Amino acid sequence: MDTGLASDEEKPANDLRARVRAVLERRKLTDSISAEQASASWEQDRFVARARALFYARMMFLTLGLLILAVPEWSGYFGLTGPLAFGGYFTMLLYSVANFLVIDHPKAGRWVTYFTLCFDLTIMVVLIVKPQVNGGLQSPLLATQLLFTTLFAILYPKPLAILPPLLALPITTRLDLLLNRSVTAIELLTLLWYSALNFIIVYVVVYLNEREAAAHREVVELQGDLKELAIVEERNRLAREIHDGLGASLSSMIIQSEYILSLEKDGSLRAEIGELKATAEESIEELRRNLRMMREDFELAQGLEDYIKTFRDRTQLDIRFERTGVARKLSPDAQLALFRILQEGLSNTAKHAQAQVVHVRLDFTEGRVHLTVRDDGKGFDPKKTPRGHYGLLNMRERAMKLGGEIIVDSAPGAGALVSFSIPCNPL
Repeated sequence: MDTGLASDEEKPANDLRARVRAVLERRKLTDSISAEQASASWEQDRFVARARALFYARMMFLTLGLLILAVPEWSGYFGLTGPLAFGGYFTMLLYSVANFLVIDHPKAGRWVTYFTLCFDLTIMVVLIVKPQVNGGLQSPLLATQLLFTTLFAILYPKPLAILPPLLALPITTRLDLLLNRSVTAIELLTLLWYSALNFIIVYVVVYLNEREAAAHREVVELQGDLKELAIVEERNRLAREIHDGLGASLSSMIIQSEYILSLEKDGSLRAEIGELKATAEESIEELRRNLRMMREDFELAQGLEDYIKTFRDRTQLDIRFERTGVARKLSPDAQLALFRILQEGLSNTAKHAQAQVVHVRLDFTEGRVHLTVRDDGKGFDPKKTPRGHYGLLNMRERAMKLGGEIIVDSAPGAGALVSFSIPCNPL
């Protein structure tokens, strides 16, 4: 095959893998991402983007605050004079910067942003109420309360989380009364008007947020379903092609072997032909087993038991199978990994161990499925794998791919134990 042509064919796939890897690394996700994880990542990115917008809004407010402190008439109106006012200003600046530095953290970013936003709200209420003249419900800064309601609703669209800005209006009214300010009819109308605007803002923002989140979840789930459907359809197509092509060839080989056996009288040649026929029968059985896995019509425990029986009859090994726990329907990849581990373990035992008895155990627990293959053979040193033998390496790669673990415990003269465990992720 032309290596240049192969390289050109692989380039789009490699570019796609690189893009996928870059996105996964940026979002700190794994290859086996679920729809829930994708939605959580999207919600975290959305929160970070909005929290950054909050930081820039704070910088604007802090710039205006510095301007107020610099103009004596304005600072006198709010009573912001002396070192205490400048100390409060720099405190706000410091916690705003600190908040910006932890925004990306999944938990700390949300909590720190929420509490600092509550501090901002408290300072806003103080600035509204503090002036003796035109303070409280008459303050020109009262409209800022609507902005805080909007910010809380955008960042934390939950009823209890939005409560602080909604309480700002009744708290301002109560402070007015404590400061012996009479609430006029116009101020009462102002209170009712701002309360109505607050509830409108909360309803609109929360409603739109929920619609947006629901639509995104639906799209992510649809993409996952389409991906699974495409995989199933491709598996079924490959299963049909393999069955009609390779399966038919193996069946023809078996028929031809039987015909030649019926003609041949030489004992040694008949033995060779019989072995060829047995190999073809074993190959077609392996083919059927793989096709059942591809079509998700494979029952793991029964499949393992059938294979052990066939392997026992062929090798005359004393293999004892035990199954415990409640069986679960596993993904095709998980079932294939368990089956291949059993095949590799029994094959190694038959070829190298010189064992008398082999114990195979399949155990389903609450969250995992365990497969163990133990023999009483001559054992080996797992750290000294001969060059060109990749059985143990393949086992570890299968375990790593499925988030499982494999333990190979053996020593010369002490038999061997292969223990394979993967999470039970039912379909």
